[in-house]
Amino acid sequence: MKLKLLSILVAATAATNAFADDAEQVEQKTWEVTSELGAIITSGNTETTTLKGGIKVLHHLERWNNEYKIDGIYKEDEVENDDGTKDKQRTNEKYAISAQGNYKLNEKHSHLFIYGSHVSDYFGAYRSESVVSAGYGLRLLNEKTMWLSAEIGPGYKYFKYPDVSTEVDENGNSLAGEYEGEIIALGKLDYNWQISDNARFTQLVTVEYGDTNTKTRSETALLAKINGSLQMKVAYNIINNSDVADDKESTDTETSLTLVYSF
Repeated sequence: MKLKLLSILVAATAATNAFADDAEQVEQKTWEVTSELGAIITSGNTETTTLKGGIKVLHHLERWNNEYKIDGIYKEDEVENDDGTKDKQRTNEKYAISAQGNYKLNEKHSHLFIYGSHVSDYFGAYRSESVVSAGYGLRLLNEKTMWLSAEIGPGYKYFKYPDVSTEVDENGNSLAGEYEGEIIALGKLDYNWQISDNARFTQLVTVEYGDTNTKTRSETALLAKINGSLQMKVAYNIINNSDVADDKESTDTETSLTLVYSF
C-alpha cells in the first residue's frame, strides 16, 4: 500500500508534462518542472526494495518566484525472525511537502520569503514536523558559472514525538506521541556550480534552531546530463538533530542515485 504513494509521484510527473508543455507555449520559462526517481530492488539471498521520488515546480512571475516540492522515500528489507522464518519489514519511510514564495525587492538579487513545510517520518527522531517561516534572502555570490544564496528569518515549528519515544519532560512524564511547538530561527545556504555544460554541483544546508532541538540538513549532489532533459544525480544527505531520545541516533545519512527529468 505504501509503495503506491511513491508511484503517485511518477504518475503525477506524466500528468504534469502535458500541463508544462501548454504553459511553455504561452510563455517560455514561466514554469520549470523537474521529477526525480530512483529504485533499488534485490532478490535472492537478500531481498530489499527501495523507492525514492520527488517533484519540484518553479513558478516565475513578474514579482514572485515560487517553489513547490514533494519528496518521498520508502524502503523494505527482508529480516529473519527468531524462529528462522523471513518477513519483509519497513525500515525507512518518509514523505515531505513544502512551498516557498519569494517576493523580489528592488535591491538586486534580494527577496522576502514565506515558507511552509510538513514532514511525516515513520523512523526519524520526530514522527512529524510542520514549519512556517518568513524572512529575507540575498544572493551573496553571482558569477557566470556559480552562485551562492542565503536566507534567514524567524519561524514556528510544531512537531510530534514518536509513539515509542523514550523522552520525558522536565517532570518525568513521557513525551511519547505528544505534540510540542516552539519559535525557531531558520537559515539556509544554497550553492550551485555549473562545472561544465554537462555537469553541475550543488550544496544545500538548512538549519532550524530552537530551544528544544536544532535540526541541520545538508544535501551534497552532483548532476550529470545524459541528454537535453535527463540527468543522473548522485546525492549525499545528512540530517542531524541535537536532541533525540536515547534509542535514536542523532544523525541520519542517505546516499542516493536517481534520474532527474526536466521539462
